[in-house]
Amino acid sequence: MNADASLRRRILVTLGVIVLFRLGQSLPTPHLTARAPEDDHPLRWILDLATGGGLATLPVFAFGVLPSLVALPVLRTLIVLIPRLAALRTEGEAGARALLRYQRRLTVVLGLPGAIAVVTFRGLEVLHSVVAVACLTAGAALVLRLTEVITDRGFGDGVRILLLAQVLAVLPAEFLRLYGTKGWAAVVVMAVVALSIAVLTVVLAQGQRRVPVQYAKRMIGVRAYGGAPTYIPLRFPQANSPAVLAAALLSLPSLWPGVGWLGDEGNPWRIAVYFVLVCAFAFIRAALSQDMDKVAGELVRVGGFVPGIRPGPWTAEYLDYVNRRVIAFGALCSGVVALIPAIGLALLDVNPRLPFAGVALLVVLVFLVSVTLDTARQFDALRLRKEYGPFLR
Repeated sequence: MNADASLRRRILVTLGVIVLFRLGQSLPTPHLTARAPEDDHPLRWILDLATGGGLATLPVFAFGVLPSLVALPVLRTLIVLIPRLAALRTEGEAGARALLRYQRRLTVVLGLPGAIAVVTFRGLEVLHSVVAVACLTAGAALVLRLTEVITDRGFGDGVRILLLAQVLAVLPAEFLRLYGTKGWAAVVVMAVVALSIAVLTVVLAQGQRRVPVQYAKRMIGVRAYGGAPTYIPLRFPQANSPAVLAAALLSLPSLWPGVGWLGDEGNPWRIAVYFVLVCAFAFIRAALSQDMDKVAGELVRVGGFVPGIRPGPWTAEYLDYVNRRVIAFGALCSGVVALIPAIGLALLDVNPRLPFAGVALLVVLVFLVSVTLDTARQFDALRLRKEYGPFLR
């Protein structure tokens, strides 16, 4: 199969799986009738985002990719706690296949209690309950299989692609609701918010500080190898956790007397405190996730060095100095990105259905941009393979 046919097949597979997934989220479950929360219920929007509106209509794919999304972090926690699972990570391909089987089983196990909980509150007959639980659990397992098909034969990570499809299916209704209450001003403000977050997220994701590295030449026989200059890319690791953690901390003092302004998301002082907390948490998280001593030790092991800097601890100190400046700038940008939806919602004077609406909007928009970037990178890699494949044979 040539490269053009491979690209076309991957695109068609991805689109076909998304269509099947959305059809499954429209197919009603036997013997179940939906009793969705009220439109202004505080949990309605977050449930719609997590399940693509599935818990509002109770289709066969009522849980969406939620069981598959939760199964991976649960499995990672179990790997830390259970030595047998930790040993599988060191067994290469065989261990990876075994962990994949455990992840599939865990997805079904997570879908089963959710199906039982949904059916229990419906008061169905025993036979009808069994049928409904079986359909919902089978739907969770089938969604897992659809994510694997996209990962193996389509573009991007299957769970993230289908989660993106869920979010895009819910957002238009939310924007229409906002337009119905605030008019065109809401459309303009939300467009500016979305565009600003997208641009800054792309800049942070693509930006890097290149530290030059030179490798010593090695003589093997009569030929010299190595010596080519290269670089170490220092990036700012992006994450939504600082904004979520900052919003969670700000919610606690709002219950105390005298600091009720922290509970008002449009209060300027609250926004300022929120910005400082996001910057601090982003800086701490990035600093803890990167070990420059390890990078410097790896350079010594392979015979590399930074021009003008002595190898070993001196290189680690230099890299740490440069990296702190990178993550300081990235943390400041993260704070600015976190401020954009908060200021936008404050300008609209929106009474959100969901607490921390600014954080929720930020997480959704950053997720959309990150999934788009990952998919574009994979598409670009396949395109380059098509162009330069004949020269590599």
